[in-house]
Parts: sequence; C-alpha cells; structure tokens
Amino acid sequence: MENRGQAEAGFRLDWVDVARGLGILAVVVGHVWTRGSLRDAMYSFHMPLFFLLSGMLSRSHPPGDFTRRQVIGQMRPYAVFLAALIALDQIVETAKGNRPIFHQWPEDIVPILLGGFWLRGPFTIFWFVPCLMVARILFNLALSRWPDPLDRRWAMILPPMLALAYTLGWWTQASVLGLLSVPMAFVLLWVGAAWPRLRWHNGKILPLGLLALAGLSGLLPTLNMKAADYGWPLLSIGSAIATALLLFRLSALVAPFARPIAALGRESLAIMYCHVAVIHYLTPYLGKLWLLALALLIPVALARLIRLSPRLARWLL
Repeated sequence: MENRGQAEAGFRLDWVDVARGLGILAVVVGHVWTRGSLRDAMYSFHMPLFFLLSGMLSRSHPPGDFTRRQVIGQMRPYAVFLAALIALDQIVETAKGNRPIFHQWPEDIVPILLGGFWLRGPFTIFWFVPCLMVARILFNLALSRWPDPLDRRWAMILPPMLALAYTLGWWTQASVLGLLSVPMAFVLLWVGAAWPRLRWHNGKILPLGLLALAGLSGLLPTLNMKAADYGWPLLSIGSAIATALLLFRLSALVAPFARPIAALGRESLAIMYCHVAVIHYLTPYLGKLWLLALALLIPVALARLIRLSPRLARWLL
C-alpha cells in the first residue's frame, strides 16, 4: 500500500509538471509569435492556466505563516532575477551602442520598484509572480475560514471579486507589481480549487471543448491578464478555463510519456523570468523557431547551474 501511494504521488507530480510544461511552452510561444492567430490562441488561456493549477494545489495554511513564506519565497527570486536582468540590459545595450531601458538614475528606481505596468521589454513578465503571490495570500485567508471551496459562503465574495476584476480592467491598465489582476486571479484560484471536487465524466469534454475552441480559434476576444483585459465578460475567461481544464486532463493521460514537457514544467520559474530577455536580445538575429528553442533551453541550462548549489537553488528556484 505504501509503495502504491508513493507511485500515485509521483504520478500526480508528473502530471502537474506536464501541465506546467504545456503552460510555459504556451507562454513562450505567445512571446515569440507576437502577432496573428497563434499568438492569440496562446493568450486565450496561458496565464489563467497557472492560476488554475495553483488553485488545484492549494491547501489551507495558517495565514500569518503562509504570508511570510510567500513574501520571502516569491519576492526574493523576483528581486534577484530582476536585478540581474537590469544589469544584463545595461551591458548588452551599451555594447550595442544603444541606451539601456533604464538609463536615468536615480529616477528609474521608481518605475523599477512599481513593477508591473512599468516593466516592459525583457522585464514584461515580472507582473505575474507578485500577482500570484498576493492572490494566493488572499485566497488562503478565505480558505482558512471556509476550507471547502464549494461552501455556499464563498458566494459572498466571488461575485464582488469578479465584478471588481472587470471594473478595474475597464478603468485602467496601470498596475503596480501586477496587482491589478489580483481579483481575477483570486477567482481563478477558487475555480482551480473547486474543480477537483466535481466528479469528472466524459460528457464534459464536448461543452468544454466547444468553449475552448471559441477562444483558441479567435471567435472570442483573447486575454491580456497583465493589463486586466479579460475579453468578453465571462465568455473569454470561461474559454480560458475550459482550455486549461482539458489540458490538465490531457496532462494526466500523457504524463508517463511526456518527460521532456515535464522537464520544462520543473524549470518553469526560471523560464518565466528569463525567456523574454532571450527573445528580446536575439530577435534581430534569429528566426522564430530558433528563438523558441533558445528561450526554453537557455533558462533551463541556467536553472540546472543554479541547482548545483543547494543554497542558491533554495533562494532562487
């Protein structure tokens, strides 16, 4: 029984890694192909997938301890990766005879600290981790009161949170540390936590597939979660949820045969932080497929180097 439990736990970890791998692959593809139907298809689901997956893995924790661990565990690598990429930009752009993105010091310290909306170019993805962190802290606070996501009392906060998400998105795109997207991220965390409590049956494939196809095909407006642009109310985000849930199901089915994708999933944090910089600096010199390959392989190689030091790995990965 113990061996069976360990095997099942390993399988569950494998499918999560595969799901993360598919998600990070979609993120990178969406940043390599910056226009057209392929880009729109990736943007229709790729960021919601990570929020949903985080919700699926959520468990109630003491709020104080959880908040402390989240802030330290997430913002430490955020600060280190951001500082390293800013330093790299100073070196690369100066060597090319260009001005670095941040070149007015000390004035540029303010937009760097604001993050989110103010981080563009190779730093554009840095909105995601603070947004996820704050959403998880708030979600854990609610989960500690109502551990069952299907408890009716969740109805007191989910509709207002959803309304707040759309209202903020219509009002502004300015987002300190990406926190503009926290209300929608909170809703997605709840959907992810609630979904495993609903019994799966194959009859769900057709409605989920049709809704997913509406987003992937461009029939529905696509998403830009960083700017709190959620497309058509409920429908576009619903399509993203449908696509992600089907990909989770697929990940569970193919996990034993998808080790390369799972390997990407295990290094998804390093890829998330570094891939845009690879694309940004190499775009003038390489084709799309080369950019895709290097935007995955260079961060994976960096992560493997970091893992050579257990202390550094704890800090950054």
